[in-house]
Amino acid sequence: MVLTAQMTQQGGPEVIQWVDVDLPAPGQGEVRMRNTAIGLNFIDTYHRGGLYKLALPSGLGIEAAGVVEAVGPGVTHVAPGDRVVTFGPSLGAYSEARNIAARQLFRTPDDISDEVAAAAFLKGCTVESLVERCAKVESGWTVLVHAAAGGVGLLLVQWLKAVGANVIGTVGSAEKADLARAAGADHIINYAEEDVAARCRALTNGAGVPVVFDGVGRATWEGSLKSCAPRGLIVSFGNASGPVTDVALGRLAEAGSIFVTRPTLFHYYATPAESMAGVTRLFEMLRSGAVQVDIRQRYPLLDAARAHQELEARQTSGCSLLIP
Repeated sequence: MVLTAQMTQQGGPEVIQWVDVDLPAPGQGEVRMRNTAIGLNFIDTYHRGGLYKLALPSGLGIEAAGVVEAVGPGVTHVAPGDRVVTFGPSLGAYSEARNIAARQLFRTPDDISDEVAAAAFLKGCTVESLVERCAKVESGWTVLVHAAAGGVGLLLVQWLKAVGANVIGTVGSAEKADLARAAGADHIINYAEEDVAARCRALTNGAGVPVVFDGVGRATWEGSLKSCAPRGLIVSFGNASGPVTDVALGRLAEAGSIFVTRPTLFHYYATPAESMAGVTRLFEMLRSGAVQVDIRQRYPLLDAARAHQELEARQTSGCSLLIP
C-alpha cells in the first residue's frame, strides 16, 4: 500500500485527501516510480482550486524525482534501480509511489541530487522554454521579471544573466529583494513601495523593456503593459494573482504595437527531441553552476495543504519540496 493524494472536488487546500492504494503491476509502457522528492508548483494550486478543470476524482502534482522499482512490458529506456525525474503532464506526483507512463520519465544524472532535480525540473525547463525558445532573449537586452524571488523567478533571473541580459526584478519585500539581487538582478523594484511601470521607464531612460516575463497575472498586467517598449513582448506565463481576461486588442496598439503570448511548456516540448534538448540544456546549466537551485522550504508529504496555503499567501520564496 502507498499513500497518495486524491481530490473528489476542487476548491481550497482542504480538498486534498489522503488515501492508501494498492498499486498493480505496471502495465504496457508503464513504470512504478517511488518518489524521493516532490516539486511544489503554482500550477498545483490551479489544479486543486479549479482554475484548470479536472476529471474527478483526481490525483495532484506533476513533478517528482525518485527511483524506478518495476517496469511493465515494452519499457526499454529505463530499468529497475534507475534514478528518474518527471515534469508530467499526468497528475499524481503527490504520492509515495505511482505507476506512470515511461515516456514521461527522464534519467537523473549522477551528479544531480534528487532534491535538486525535483525542485528544478519543471521550473527549469519552463525557464529554458521561456527565455530561449519563446522570447529568444539576446545578450544586452534589459528585461523585466515579475516575482523575481519566487521559484521560477530566481531561476529566470539566473538564466537571463547567463545569456547576457540585464534584469529588472519586481519583489514584494526587502527580504525577497535580497534574494533576487543575490541571484543576479541588476535592479530591484519593490512593488509595495514603488510604481513598477514608472520605475521601469526611469531605469530604461523612458524606452521600456523589450520583454516582460509575467507569472503573476491579473495584478501585474497593467504594469507589464506600461513597462513594455514599442513592439515589445509580454510573456504571460502564470496566474498567481488570477488570470488575465478581456484583453482589449486596441490597448496593445496604443501601448506601442505590443505582442502578448500565453505559453505552455508542453507546446514547446511537443516532441521527444524537443523535450530532450530542453532537459539536456537544463542539466548543463545546473552542472555549470550558471543556475543554482535555492530550496528554501521542505514540507512532509502530508503537509501539502499547508504548503499550498503558504505558497498562495506568498509566504514562500525560492523552491519548495514535499518529502514522502
